[in-house]
Amino acid sequence: MPKLLATSRKALAGTVRVPGDKSISHRALMLSTLAVGRSEVTGLLEGEDVLATAAAMRAMGAKINRLGEGHYEVFGVGVGGLLEPDDVIDMGNSGTSTRLLMGLVASHDITVMMTGDASLRGRPMGRVITPLSSIGAEITARDGRFLPLAVQGTDEALPVDYTPPVASAQVKSAVLLAGLNTLGRTVVREKTATRDHTERMLTAMGADVRVTEQAGGRVVSIEGLPELTPVSFSVPGDISSAAFVLVAASIVPGSDVTLEGVGLNPLRTGILPALRSMGADIEIVNESTLGGEPVGDIRVRAARLKATSDVGVDPSTMIDEFPVLFCAAAVAEGTSRFMGLEELRVKESDRLAAMAAGLAANGVKVEETPDGLIVHGMGGKVPGGGAVQTHLDHRIAMSFAVLGQMAKSPVTIDDAAPIQTSFPSFIDLMADLGAGLSLDG
Repeated sequence: MPKLLATSRKALAGTVRVPGDKSISHRALMLSTLAVGRSEVTGLLEGEDVLATAAAMRAMGAKINRLGEGHYEVFGVGVGGLLEPDDVIDMGNSGTSTRLLMGLVASHDITVMMTGDASLRGRPMGRVITPLSSIGAEITARDGRFLPLAVQGTDEALPVDYTPPVASAQVKSAVLLAGLNTLGRTVVREKTATRDHTERMLTAMGADVRVTEQAGGRVVSIEGLPELTPVSFSVPGDISSAAFVLVAASIVPGSDVTLEGVGLNPLRTGILPALRSMGADIEIVNESTLGGEPVGDIRVRAARLKATSDVGVDPSTMIDEFPVLFCAAAVAEGTSRFMGLEELRVKESDRLAAMAAGLAANGVKVEETPDGLIVHGMGGKVPGGGAVQTHLDHRIAMSFAVLGQMAKSPVTIDDAAPIQTSFPSFIDLMADLGAGLSLDG
């Protein structure tokens, strides 16, 4: 359990490429497994979460071969062709792949048992269990909503018309994936649009996916039992990973960093207008389309950030980026108020509580509310010198690694290991740009 020490050194400078998008990487492996024939994936994130998805797909019949760094081939079994695994599937820390996999299994006549690490076993699965049970799957979970759990799928799945009570791309995707092996049209009605990677990728593979805007929200539907065509997926850089570099370069005086080939899906890029609302200097160049997803290079230069009470975006477009945005607020001038973020309490950790505790430990005045944080910015460097508990959460670890670049005394992060789940090259990449990061133990 190596500690990570983060300390202020110098301005950040250089051109880098962040790892492949985690959400797209998960889906590329899963959907390739449901195609008939050979699919190819380049730019795949090789973090622990995605490797857990690959292992799960292999356990259910896919042949997945690594051809090079981030380069994989997948020989699928076709829609309806998933096999029952011989053993319990360990999903590690990945809530995304757990919920999506539950959807896949729900409409197959197989039983799959899943578990995960301590963090994942504490994350509620009830929001997925409810709609999947309505199609005919039987799901037995610890205390009715936690891993370990068992999904007994059905070969007589019923198409549903479902409105999630909370905006969630994972819930939407789980229901749509269950609808793949279900006769008829499965419908999901969203009050707030969420990331649409599943819809884009299924459409590219030949599925009949329809997306319409209606009064009160967005309606996504899929016709069951398609024959998915194998395709080549090119995974763009992960905007959620890029966020840590964006904030670091924004707050460290004199910094000038360019991130190449970052995914710019409009349902994912809330961090960009959020930072701009605080005065960040961000420029997008070389825009193009990669595998059906908009991509581009992002140049960010240091700026004197101001507090914000309204980031001007829907939280679903940047829910994973709020922890590092709190760190930007800690360095900004004035008091920032963040509200409507109850979802952060049920991520890999209770991120509101974890960030409040970590900021306070490093000399930042912060107030925790039921649905957000009030951060009193220092208008420059924070005192630092505190110890941060990550609670096995990769984004907590990386957020305080960023804050440490503007700390008068080093910030100590209790465990660097969780970073491997989503951004294995984080420490080296940041150090190459000039950041002060080192492992201890």
